[in-house]
Amino acid sequence: MTVTEAHRAIHAVFKIESPRLIARIARITRDVGVAEELAQDALVTALEHWPRTGVPENPGAWLMATAKRRAIDEFRRNRRFDRKQDELGYQIESQAEARALDLDEAVDDEVGDDMLRLVFTSCHPVLSAEARVALTLRLLGGLTTEEIARAFLVPEPTIAQRIVRAKGKIRDANIPYQVPARDELPARLDSVLRVVYLVFNEGYSASSGESATRADLSGEAIRLGRLLLELMPEPEVRGLLALMLLHESRREARATPDGELILLDEQDRSRWNRKLIEEGVALTRAALSTPRAGPYSIQAAIGAVHAESPSAAQTDWSEIVGLYDLLLRIMPSPIVALNRTVAVGQLQGPALALEHLDELLADGALDGYQLAHAARADFCRRLGRHDDARAAYARAIELTAQGPARRFLERRLAALPA
Repeated sequence: MTVTEAHRAIHAVFKIESPRLIARIARITRDVGVAEELAQDALVTALEHWPRTGVPENPGAWLMATAKRRAIDEFRRNRRFDRKQDELGYQIESQAEARALDLDEAVDDEVGDDMLRLVFTSCHPVLSAEARVALTLRLLGGLTTEEIARAFLVPEPTIAQRIVRAKGKIRDANIPYQVPARDELPARLDSVLRVVYLVFNEGYSASSGESATRADLSGEAIRLGRLLLELMPEPEVRGLLALMLLHESRREARATPDGELILLDEQDRSRWNRKLIEEGVALTRAALSTPRAGPYSIQAAIGAVHAESPSAAQTDWSEIVGLYDLLLRIMPSPIVALNRTVAVGQLQGPALALEHLDELLADGALDGYQLAHAARADFCRRLGRHDDARAAYARAIELTAQGPARRFLERRLAALPA
């Protein structure tokens, strides 16, 4: 194995092991930033040693032992810590030396709790949504600052600043590194699920740029969803994972070979990933079988209706409208109402749907939402109201930053009768 191949293998191993490594070290140091630095130190040591000695049989244990050694060295060198920190350093040193830093030490039973602590710390409500996303991808996804910046088309210094500020806020606000109490769990879990879904949505339908999708981001979100389900087998965790899998199953059919957008009713359903659909449908049924199913489970049920329909014409739009009615009752929002209106347009025609949509647009909540104007343009086009369609397409194009979506709207606008 060449040095380059060894480094590539080491980075691959580290991406898998780093969340567990950071989670366990953070439990000891009670500082996510310090834990990440110690994990990076362990990676540097691996890059120095493994090309000569080979990747060890248990790389996770090797990295953990190395990170613990680094932690002990730091506590030994720095005598300016307060008494509490000195005591903590002594505890770490005693524990580590008592175990003789056994390199065969496997990831023990506490790793689940450690990972949960890291999940809830990274997604704490005190952080902004942007900071939560960046920190989650960094600590739990193992992505570099450069990779996160590239994925969201944001300058790398901006992402770096968000991560630094987030870790500083966690430290300065003395956010406890712990799983929330049972009575706090539903509210905090929602924050975690929202972060994962934000990451997925950016991968499934990019908000800007020349690519309609970003497979790396949606794949990372699904990986995080599987991790969450392993740690917290809650109905809504199942529902979110099901929803992501059902959407992801359509990825290959959503664009032409040259990257142009294909709408749902025009997609070649033979290209949908049946394996992901089967898994998503099974998870949806499991989530809906409990009384605690929530918004993600209902959205997954809507996705399952689409996934199991042989064609666009055979879609049960009545069931979809009914599911949106249920979703509106438990999670009222203008976007859910818009999605229901689109379903009504399929079930009862564009005239009634346009009437509902104009009522939604009248209160201003959707005025800056591109998909609302694109839907209005389509309703007007189907009704032969070409001047209104032209104005709505123009507004939608003005609000669209993604290249394939903008070009699709421009083609629809150009196809209108003069």
